Amino acid sequence: MPTQPLRFVRRGEIVTLPAVEPSRTLLDVLREDLHNCGTKEGCGEGDCGACTVVIAEPDAKGDGKGLKYSAINSCIRLAHSINGMALWTIEDLKAADGSLHPAQQAMVDCHGSQCGFCTPGFVMSLFGQYQSKTCKGQAISRADAQAALSGNLCRCTGYRPILDAAEAMQALPLQRVNEAEVLSNIERISKQGRGLEANFSYMPPQNLPQLLTDRARHPDAQLVAGCTDVGLWVTKMHMQFAKVLDVTQVAELRRVEQYPHHIAIGAAVSLTDAFAALVADRPQLAEFAHRFAGLPVRNSGTLGGNVANGSPIGDSMPLLIALGAHVVLMRQSGKKQAHRSLPLEDLYTGYRKNVMAPDEVLAWIKVPKTTEGEFSRVYKISKRFEDDISAVCLAINLHISDGVVRSASIGAGGVAATPVRARKTEAALVGQPWTEATIQQAMQTLRDEFSPISDMRATAGYRSTVLGNLLQRFWLESQGCVQTDLRSLEVAA
Repeated sequence: MPTQPLRFVRRGEIVTLPAVEPSRTLLDVLREDLHNCGTKEGCGEGDCGACTVVIAEPDAKGDGKGLKYSAINSCIRLAHSINGMALWTIEDLKAADGSLHPAQQAMVDCHGSQCGFCTPGFVMSLFGQYQSKTCKGQAISRADAQAALSGNLCRCTGYRPILDAAEAMQALPLQRVNEAEVLSNIERISKQGRGLEANFSYMPPQNLPQLLTDRARHPDAQLVAGCTDVGLWVTKMHMQFAKVLDVTQVAELRRVEQYPHHIAIGAAVSLTDAFAALVADRPQLAEFAHRFAGLPVRNSGTLGGNVANGSPIGDSMPLLIALGAHVVLMRQSGKKQAHRSLPLEDLYTGYRKNVMAPDEVLAWIKVPKTTEGEFSRVYKISKRFEDDISAVCLAINLHISDGVVRSASIGAGGVAATPVRARKTEAALVGQPWTEATIQQAMQTLRDEFSPISDMRATAGYRSTVLGNLLQRFWLESQGCVQTDLRSLEVAA
């Protein structure tokens, strides 16, 4: 297997590892090459948070003089994806004089550690929150702490003292990262390494023309964009890749662009930033965005990767289908760039299969902005509230005026081999009065429209029943019900 150098900033210095294979995970490099075993391997699939570390890169949204910090799962993150970034592990937090970092000291003071296996991951998530908020003068609320720790599991059920520690660390003496030093070292790596990647097996192009050129030259290379799914192929299926093409450094695809009638989200935009843009336009999506995996997964994963992967239980696709999103596919055609746009639901041809040619890449997702008369909701049904995969996901977007459904767009996940659009149910709604009788008929249409399978997450019958129930919930919420379980139907004033 070919190897190539990996460089990153750690403890104020540039670390150079001369020979790292393209399929090695960051966790393997930390534990096996650097012998830093404080970062634990729990699940190997980004589900438990024991392997959490923090990375940073120049903050593109700021003045270029600060860092953007992200807590990520090192178990499914390919090591070369952090080339040119800064890295912190649990070993890096203690000061030179032996004093603990506020995130560590607060865990001690609040008795936040029990068996201790998950503790390093919790501390690193707290450190990421500390750098992103406390060091910028922003308070951390209980809700902030819960969001920051959404990707960390404690098998000893010690969440309450850990949340206490998240709030308590703000009152301890401030410890800042020397960001100027880190940025200087990042710049040094950039000057040393840029332009060499094309000769290597792990290719991280920096701009769109280079990405399309690399894709045309290496159509057999494995595309990655955050590795939250491809990482599982490495850890669970033991797959190895001779060539990897990483899109996450392509400058043009790291942007969220606002237009009068739509939002264009680049394929390399993280799920965290992509959902922030969607929530800003449709605040009702906030809870769904929070429930999309844990924060470390959202920090690594990209919206483009989630869409291109095409998993039938990927949560973003039903929502995007309901909102009328289009995808833009691009390729190098001779000396020119060729592109085509199509509705997202038309991207898929079968289970994890799509219409993209071998030399084509998904570049943008274009999402229409909310319009007058729109009523939209998205529902996720899973066994855990946070950090879990859906059994069923249903997204509904209706335009209703004068008591009549003028248009309907419904996306569903977990009910077919691909994310799908419920066209028969849409047809049963459009032109009909917005009444309970209409909903009852549409509920049956929706249940009959798909033939879901039974698996470890739910039976086929459960999925079909839940589909109809969620449509009824949508109806109740449209009538002002703010609590829609069987115990209480509270109508908003």
